[in-house]
Amino acid sequence: MTGYYDAVLGLIPLALAGISAALWSLGLEWTTAIPLASVVAVGLIGHAMFVRTPVDARSQESARTESTQMAD
Repeated sequence: MTGYYDAVLGLIPLALAGISAALWSLGLEWTTAIPLASVVAVGLIGHAMFVRTPVDARSQESARTESTQMAD
């Protein structure tokens, strides 16, 4: 089953190559098309790291149970 992070890992090179090729076919030079496409690739990486943060399910469960325990 493909998850969110698998899709992001596939989209990074696809966005970089595809958008660069599209911009180049529209008449931009490679030296302009590649940096513009890399902005999209970096945006995908940033979204995966900071917006949908990778969290271990076990650490979430332990954080919930630890916060509800009362001190003796």
